[in-house]
Amino acid sequence: METRMFFVRHGDSHHKRDGVVGGAEGCRGLTDEGRGQAALLARRLAADIRLRGTAGTAGSAEAGDREGKGDAERAGGVGVAIYTSPLPRAVETAAAISAAVGRPAVPDCGLCTWHTPPETDGLKREEFLERFGIEGGGLYRPFQRGNETWAEMVTRTSRTITELADRHRGESVVLVGHAETVEISFNALGLLPIYRSFDLTVAPGSVTEWSTGEDPARWPPPRWTLRRFNVVPEEADRS
Repeated sequence: METRMFFVRHGDSHHKRDGVVGGAEGCRGLTDEGRGQAALLARRLAADIRLRGTAGTAGSAEAGDREGKGDAERAGGVGVAIYTSPLPRAVETAAAISAAVGRPAVPDCGLCTWHTPPETDGLKREEFLERFGIEGGGLYRPFQRGNETWAEMVTRTSRTITELADRHRGESVVLVGHAETVEISFNALGLLPIYRSFDLTVAPGSVTEWSTGEDPARWPPPRWTLRRFNVVPEEADRS
């Protein structure tokens, strides 16, 4: 019974190009390029879930029966769930995946990026850092006044990831979020410490996949396998 977790970073976004804090109001969603990335990724992801999931159909069916889930929640015989950060750029990306997979995307704030103060939403990044920056910020002290700490975000996101893995054991789960969401999968599933000794680059419209054949809620924690990291579908995948 394999549980598969697909971590998707949203496509290219206006807030990134505009250099602003992209909260609920400051985020204007995806650019045209970002929508193209989302569509391409959605098609690739849907095909991959159907193809690789056929081997685990029986186990997934048993898991679905235990949870009281019907065939309407299955794609190609595989139990599939989609969750998304509620920020517009992630919601747009998730909508493309939802259409391709045939499952609704459920918003979950646990997959959000930094919970910055509401009054900073839409500010230019330079103004945000100048007005709200705090010297000596780090793991347990915020980098900006009113922001959450890195440790708080790791805990929030890791809890969401592990709870969703438990809820959908034996199924495929797509989590659409941000670069930080993908990074924190290394803490939640790879059991890395809060402070890593290396950096990660996560491209827009990319997918990172983890899987385990063990019980996601067991103690000691199960061993997860990193199947792929930061993979961006190629243009040839359109065919």
